Amino acid sequence: MAKIEPFEEFTERYEEWFEKNRYAYLSELNAVKKLIPEGKGVEIGVGSGRFAVPLNIKYGVEPSLKMAKISKEKGIFVIRAVAEYLPFKDNSFDFCLFVTTICFVDDIDKSIKEAYRILRKEGKIVIGIIDKNSPLGVFYEKIKEKSPFYRYATFYSTEELTHILSQKGFGNFRYHQTIFKKLDDIKSVESVKEGYGEGSFVVISAEKL
Repeated sequence: MAKIEPFEEFTERYEEWFEKNRYAYLSELNAVKKLIPEGKGVEIGVGSGRFAVPLNIKYGVEPSLKMAKISKEKGIFVIRAVAEYLPFKDNSFDFCLFVTTICFVDDIDKSIKEAYRILRKEGKIVIGIIDKNSPLGVFYEKIKEKSPFYRYATFYSTEELTHILSQKGFGNFRYHQTIFKKLDDIKSVESVKEGYGEGSFVVISAEKL
């Protein structure tokens, strides 16, 4: 069962995070942008379209009715579905994007397999995460029971996700990272660096082999 309850009940709180943490959001957006390839893409867990719209991604998958409605109003073609059962034909997309979504799926193996299926040969999967071993990841893990969102989350490290992706037929990995301070200390857009291990927000790109 998709973990949609907090996104249905606390939609406004979700949206407020992006306004309160605008510079962190823009930093994450810049990190994702560096690894988004050209071509036809879909965002899995498109939410309210905070990433799909500025990245010009036209298709989205979203299980939450309220979130899907917001994205549709922004011009995204949204299908209500879950990552484990994507309603697309094989080899349909050049890339698929997950941003802080993979921690909410029920079955990560099935979700990655589905992403692999809908990608064309040499298509890219792009995943943005809060690395569980990073300062922010450790903080979120510590307070997760107090959060209406993160109490449902399973956080992963960059190494764990790389291992899962490689087992599912992906390779040619690339990494970018940002968010080098505590959220309250971010007063301007953070830099984006290649690699991982320093920034709390990591973007992983991998190619369908």
